[in-house]
Amino acid sequence: MMKKKSVSARKASLVLFLCQMISALDVPLDSKLLEELSQPPTITQQSPKDYIVDPRENIVIQCEAKGKPPPSFSWTRNGTHFDIDKDAQVTMKPNSGTLVINIMNGGKAEAYEGVYQCTARNERGAAISNNIVIRPSRSPLWTKEKLEPNHVREGDSLVLHCRPPVGLPPPIIFWMDNAFQRLPQSERVSQGLNGDLYFSNVQPEDTREDYICYARFNHTQTIQQKQPISVKVFSTKPVTERQPVLLTPTGSTSTKVELRGNVLLLECIAAGLPTPVIRWIKEGGELPANRTFFENFKKTLKIIDVSEADSGNYKCIARNRLGSAHHVISVTVKAAPYWITAPRNLVLSPGEDGTLICRANGNPKPNISWLANGVPIAIAPEDPSRKVDGDTIIFSHVQERSSSVYQCNASNEYGYLLANAFVNVLAEPPRILTPANKLYQVIADSPALLDCAYFGSPKPEIEWFKGVKGSILRGNEYVFHDNGTLEIPVAQKDSTGTYTCVARNELGKIQNEVHLEVKDPTMIIKQPEYKVIQRYGQVSFECVIKHDSTLLPTIIWLKDNDELPDDERFLVGKDNLTIMNVTDKDDGTYTCIVNTTLDSVSASAVLTVVAAPPTPAIIYARPNPPFDLELTGQLERSVELSWIPGDENNSPITNFVIEYEDGLHEPGVWHYQTEVPGTQTTVQLKLSPYVNYSFRVIAVNEIGRSQPSEPSEQYLTKSANPDENPSNVQGIGSEPDNLVITWESLKGFQSNGPGLQYKVSWRQKDVDDEWTSVIVANVSKYIVSGTPTFVPYEIKVQALNDLGYAPEPSEVIGHSGEDLPMVAPGNVQVHVINSTLAKVHWDTVPLKTVRGHLQGYKVYYWKVQSLSIRSRRHVEKKILTFRGNKTFGMLPGLEPYSSYKLNVRVVNGKGEGPASPDKVFKTPEGVPSSPSFLRITNPTLDSLTLEWGSPTHPNGVLTSYILKFQPINNTHELGPLVEIRIPANESSLILKNLNYSTRYKFYFNAQTSVGSGSQITEEAITIMDEVQPLYPRIRNVTTAAAETYANISWEYEGPDHANFYVEYGVAGTMASRQVDIATQGWFIGLMCAVALLILILLIVCFIRRNKGGKYPVKEKEDAHADPEIQPMKEDDGTFGEYSDAEDHKPLKKGSRTPSDRTVKKEDSDDSLVDYGEGVNGQFNEDGSFIGQYSGKKEKEPAEGNESSEAPSPVNAMNSFV
Repeated sequence: MMKKKSVSARKASLVLFLCQMISALDVPLDSKLLEELSQPPTITQQSPKDYIVDPRENIVIQCEAKGKPPPSFSWTRNGTHFDIDKDAQVTMKPNSGTLVINIMNGGKAEAYEGVYQCTARNERGAAISNNIVIRPSRSPLWTKEKLEPNHVREGDSLVLHCRPPVGLPPPIIFWMDNAFQRLPQSERVSQGLNGDLYFSNVQPEDTREDYICYARFNHTQTIQQKQPISVKVFSTKPVTERQPVLLTPTGSTSTKVELRGNVLLLECIAAGLPTPVIRWIKEGGELPANRTFFENFKKTLKIIDVSEADSGNYKCIARNRLGSAHHVISVTVKAAPYWITAPRNLVLSPGEDGTLICRANGNPKPNISWLANGVPIAIAPEDPSRKVDGDTIIFSHVQERSSSVYQCNASNEYGYLLANAFVNVLAEPPRILTPANKLYQVIADSPALLDCAYFGSPKPEIEWFKGVKGSILRGNEYVFHDNGTLEIPVAQKDSTGTYTCVARNELGKIQNEVHLEVKDPTMIIKQPEYKVIQRYGQVSFECVIKHDSTLLPTIIWLKDNDELPDDERFLVGKDNLTIMNVTDKDDGTYTCIVNTTLDSVSASAVLTVVAAPPTPAIIYARPNPPFDLELTGQLERSVELSWIPGDENNSPITNFVIEYEDGLHEPGVWHYQTEVPGTQTTVQLKLSPYVNYSFRVIAVNEIGRSQPSEPSEQYLTKSANPDENPSNVQGIGSEPDNLVITWESLKGFQSNGPGLQYKVSWRQKDVDDEWTSVIVANVSKYIVSGTPTFVPYEIKVQALNDLGYAPEPSEVIGHSGEDLPMVAPGNVQVHVINSTLAKVHWDTVPLKTVRGHLQGYKVYYWKVQSLSIRSRRHVEKKILTFRGNKTFGMLPGLEPYSSYKLNVRVVNGKGEGPASPDKVFKTPEGVPSSPSFLRITNPTLDSLTLEWGSPTHPNGVLTSYILKFQPINNTHELGPLVEIRIPANESSLILKNLNYSTRYKFYFNAQTSVGSGSQITEEAITIMDEVQPLYPRIRNVTTAAAETYANISWEYEGPDHANFYVEYGVAGTMASRQVDIATQGWFIGLMCAVALLILILLIVCFIRRNKGGKYPVKEKEDAHADPEIQPMKEDDGTFGEYSDAEDHKPLKKGSRTPSDRTVKKEDSDDSLVDYGEGVNGQFNEDGSFIGQYSGKKEKEPAEGNESSEAPSPVNAMNSFV
């Protein structure tokens, strides 16, 4: 046992030494103490490093510092001493280092440009400021230049240069007109970052003579104006459309360097007609979420708070319908120095050790240098207690002469950081900062915190005593805080008294007395009750309280958690609230709040206002409380309680509820005991030892519960041994070398007597060892230290009081603290099942090496690289957890044709063990994803140019591309399918020998050795020559009449598929008729009814003789097509059998199959000869016949079910991964 104590002491010494190395004395922020202690200077305020001043105003260079004694100040300018006494224009503020340079009385700001540095010095050291660079602002005038008018052709691009004068700081640029109105900007016209005005294409409305560039210099509040620029746009017909060309930046690539933490601005402005749309991507990655913004109509990419991870290639793509252009900007993020650990002030005692640490990062890595009192440490006076080790200064056994101010300078080519940190060695006797004889007041059963704020160097030790000659306070009933505060977790009445705090170190000793008073809690012994009152009645709420005699309570009444209405009907008495002449608005919740200086209690009741009944009615209410409670047959563990019921109020009592109060342990708190039927007025109650019982009875009916009865007389049962032991006993270690035993404490009445304590016993399981026991009180936890790691323990907790022990408790098994597993799983094997799934096996680790509860195994796996795409990428490790003692697991979601690594770790309740050696495995090839895009350009009469992008995920080595295409006719029927295999290294193809003015559908996919990937589809149309339209013309009409018929002939010029109408009538009549030559029999009969019999017979014979069979049904245009866009399809005009030549007609440009590949069918109008009286036949007002012959065919494409829509810009964007 002594050996263990010795080891513990050595551990404590080591911990104390380490704490001294990393943390020094804390000086309390007490103004009186700070005024008395010596302190090296500290710079508290200084001007910025780059200080641009207004040349018209006085220059104020700030330098404020604090210290004890107060520091003196001096300045250097451009590295040499600046003697302010020799310059009448320069003064220093009293008790300050701030310089004021008088410019307004004859001084020139340019004469005071330079680098300034302030030094604050006292007897304990010197602190220095940053180098403050003073520069006056400048706002020069625009150089005069002769501006020629800009004559621009409509549709061309234009750049109006601003070229503002170089100012300090740089000016803000904007464009306005002569009326000082900002020029409107859009995707077509916008201002670049350099201030120039860019026109992607000019329009006639751009003609004006007052394009004026303004430069605003904010520092001097001046605005400079450039001479107006004239633009004249002349039109040429037709306006030639042009594919995008980048106006800025020029070339295909550029570079940009930005500093960490700054805002990165990248710009791309393009010319073209139609106006190009700009899109941004980051090659090999994603644009950072939540930090990326697009400005200037997406021409400017803005990334805020950039870091080194934002370095990379950013591509802007300008696109219109004629093509695209792109530019790649290579961004490198450098970093000025920034703090990782800035040096912090040290307050040490003589003989103590400490460290100053100065760590900074940047790109490139900053250089760290140290200064002492403003002098490079290499040439500073030597200090034997000081040792410089790179970014750390180590102090050993310091003395008072070691006090000094050290400066750490971290610098690289992009800037520097300078930090002052002092080492203040103090030898001070103890001081107690808490006022003497301070009075603390608390409510009983609540915590009491007694302060003893202190300071001393070396750090004093604190002890507490109760009373003038009391013994030192120890034990579990007190908590001692590091700041000197004494905490009494549960203050009782006997805790009242005087407490003495003693602080001592090797330089002295001091003590202070404080006083504690423990007050009785405030209670509401008669609470307001629920009331139902008739309108215009009177109601009263009671609030009777009990409080500590030394506390002055105040009672506040609230209505619905707000102040009472300002109404004289509300009368507030000492212990009640009365409302006169109640109205409906008085309905609500009334709360009584009792406040003292130490505590607050409240109680509420609801007031319900009802209308007075029109006629007397039976009033049903809650019963009146029982009365005359009597205790008889008192025994140690039982008593008989009887009572007399109160008035039922027209609703029978259903049951009685009996409650009890324990006046010994929980005075004022009532607990449920039991309940009996409403017909019973006596009950035998079981009791517990050492409880001061009072009982009350509550009657219950259908309306509600009565008020409680008056309490019965008190009955104190005798003490006894505890009947039960604590429950929920557990043993779980919180550290590898301890065992934390916890339990649920017994309630007050479960103690069965005074002096409740717990006997905590434990011994290591399966080891021949004796029980170790300890008796504790007022706690529910005990920590056993120095245990082996994760071994089972037998644990039991037994209750006891002044009369003896509870029954022998049952034993529970607990474990001491877990530690991280010691070994990694072995024999890790990977079986690749397919291109996206693998199975990993491993051997279990020995249970003794787990050192804890085995929770399972974690498999870490990550993709090393793709075997088909050689690109750097962020390695994202994935983790799969397999619960229990499993020895295998499946790895889903792998990427085909990739190299992976994995390792396996065992997991217990403490964490993860070491990883197994990385296992490398490769996934086989899979089918590729669809090509990233398919673009069809340059349509001619018989050819189309196809361009495509390789699949985003090749998932293997591409062997070829498969192109299938087929024509689509006007009825959306698909023609024969043609298939072409294209080498994998090709990215474009020109298809020749196509039909002119024909729509084609293309299906395109990539292949690996495994198979074909998903396909992408597109449609395109070959163009046709412009031809002069043919207008129909009929001439040379001749007739030849016979007895029963007439022969009519004519000559026709015009397009095919025309319908012909013959108009005839009876000579001498006003009526005329028109009939189609394809007229049906019912129509001929109708004509016979209104014409002469002979002429009708001639016509019928003529039609029947010339009819060559049934008229085929003419197919209609698509239902979704616009009749103004689609060319009309008409029947052949010959008298023989109709023919349909639509298979050779070109589709109208712009027509498109619906994206869901469905075609809506319409009812067909068949030949009148086939169906007799057709439902679609109808007459015009003049009697002529109108009919439609239509049909609809639909055929599914030969392959796939993809949409024939052209890819949207969003799809195109998503294809660039």
